[in-house]
Amino acid sequence: MLAETNRAPFDLPEAEAEIVAGYNVEYSGIAFALFFLAEYSNMLLFSALFSILFLGGGAPFTGYLGILFFICKSLVISASFIVIRAGLPRLRYDQLMIKS
Repeated sequence: MLAETNRAPFDLPEAEAEIVAGYNVEYSGIAFALFFLAEYSNMLLFSALFSILFLGGGAPFTGYLGILFFICKSLVISASFIVIRAGLPRLRYDQLMIKS
């Protein structure tokens, strides 16, 4: 999920763009906000899919309690995205080639 959503440590195009120029310079204002809104909504979508496919969604409960349980699972997975980004360093291209 981290690699598909281009989150750290797999955000190599973003790291290259920071050195050269990239979208951080090109977009400003509302375009920049929409760009990051799309990235975080993609993260929430993958968290919901992971919760449904691998954790059973709201399986133990039905009705509103099941929906609440599903949302809690998705939020925990989204929080793990943030913790992993804070805890792992960004890979360089040569390190990625060695590991794969």
